[in-house]
This record gives sequence, C-alpha cells and structure tokens, in this order.
Amino acid sequence: MAGNIRLEVVTPEKAVVDEDVQIVVAPGSLGEFGVLIGHTPFLTTLKMGTLRYKDASDRERFVFLSGGFAEALPDKVTVLAESAERRSDIDIERARSALERAQKRLAQKQDDVDYARARAALERAMHRLRALEANK
Repeated sequence: MAGNIRLEVVTPEKAVVDEDVQIVVAPGSLGEFGVLIGHTPFLTTLKMGTLRYKDASDRERFVFLSGGFAEALPDKVTVLAESAERRSDIDIERARSALERAQKRLAQKQDDVDYARARAALERAMHRLRALEANK
C-alpha cells in the first residue's frame, strides 16, 4: 500500500518528530514492530532503543528512545516517550563519558554504589552510541 503515515514523537518537554513518513520501526516491549499506512490500530509499551523511520524523501532517520508508549492508527503513529533524541542531537562525547562513568561505577566493589542506577545509565549510553552508529 503506497502512501505516507504521520509520525509524532513527543516527550514531556517537546515534540521531537512531527512529519509524514513512509514507515516506522520501533522497539516494542515484546519486540521490534513496523507500521505502514493502513496498519491495524494498536497500543503498546516501548523499551529503550532506537526508533527508525524513512522520511517522505526516502532517507532513513533514527531517534533514541528511553521507553514510553506507542499508538498506531491507520494514518498515524504517536510515540509518547520519557525522553527522545534525534541522532543529530546526540552528543557523542557526552555519551562516551556517560558510558565510561557507568562502567567505572559498576566495576567498583563498594556498598555506596547504586548498581541499578549505574546499569540504567550504562544502557542509556550504549543505546545512544548505537543510534549514532546505526546505518552509517
């Protein structure tokens, strides 16, 4: 089926994406899923990862998501994310520094280290770096 579908990616702070796209592929909690125009409606949770889409001019785009919800309708996909960053907005040095800090925290054998928080920071940094490296 030919045609474009509207993609909206919003966070509590801002709209990150609001454009017509050919396809959306997102990291669902139960696995990656894709949506084209005319898709059956559904609602799902999202895990941390990279949302990919092809814009109307056939360029592949990437957005890092830290989780959230997605609603697919026949003519629109809405993503409500805790946080989201386009690949072009990710600071590679900041992501690398965050990865190193999290790895150092996890390597420590001290009682005062919050390991759950350090693991979450490590996962966020790894996904940001993967979004930067995707389809280069």
